[in-house]
Amino acid sequence: MITKNQIKLIKSLKSKKNRKQSGFFVAEGDKIVDELLKSDLDTVNIFSISEKYKNLNNYISINSTQLKQISNLKSPNNVLGIFKIPANKEIDFNLNIVALEEINDPGNLGTIIRLCDWFGIKNIICSVNSVDCYNPKVVQSSMGSICRVSISYMELDNLISNNNYKIVAADLNGKKLREYVFSKKQIIFFGSESNGFSQKVSSKIKDKITIERFNDHVESLNLASSVAIVLSELNNQIIGK
Repeated sequence: MITKNQIKLIKSLKSKKNRKQSGFFVAEGDKIVDELLKSDLDTVNIFSISEKYKNLNNYISINSTQLKQISNLKSPNNVLGIFKIPANKEIDFNLNIVALEEINDPGNLGTIIRLCDWFGIKNIICSVNSVDCYNPKVVQSSMGSICRVSISYMELDNLISNNNYKIVAADLNGKKLREYVFSKKQIIFFGSESNGFSQKVSSKIKDKITIERFNDHVESLNLASSVAIVLSELNNQIIGK
C-alpha cells in the first residue's frame, strides 16, 4: 500500500529543487519504466495497477484512483517508477557530441535525447540555464532514451574556447548542410527554440551550417526537427566513408 509520505515525495519530484535534494526522478508508463528497469539505473519504487511488476522487490500495488493522484499525466498509464538520478559520467570527446544552448522546452529536450539515442550520439551538453533533463516531461518525451544518453550541464564558453574541439553550429546564416564535411569527432551546437544563439556564443563559433530552405514562406524549423536532419546527414557522411 502506498503511504502518505510516498505520495508527498512523488508529488514533490515535479520540482527541480526537490529532485536535486532527494536524488530521485519519476518515470511513467510501461514502455518507459520497462526501458529504465533494463538499464543500470537504481530503482527506488515501482507503483502499479498491473501485476506485471509484482515480482520486483520494490513493487507496490496501487489502484487507479491512487495512480491518478500521483501521476503527472492526464491519462495515467499503469505504472509510475521512482529512480535514482545517476552520477555524472565523463564526456567522451572522441565522439560526436550535441551541444544545446538555452533549451527551455521539456518536450524538445526529451525528443532530442531520443533522436541522439537513435543516431548513436552518446553525449549531450546543455548550457546551465537549460531545462533539467530529469523534468518529468523531458523523461516522458525521451521514451526511455534518458538511460542511454549522458546529459551534462556546463558553461558553453568553456567548450568554444578550447582549441582541441572541432565546433560547428546549426545556424540560419551558415554554409549549406550538404556542402559541409563532417568528421568523426566534433561538437555540433544548436540554439534555443525561440532566440537561436546568444551573441556571446554565436560570435565565437566560426563554422556554421544551415538546412537549405525550399520555401521562403517558412520562417524556421522546430529545433528537434533541425537536430534530426543534421544528425541524419552526419551519419550518412560518416557511414559512407
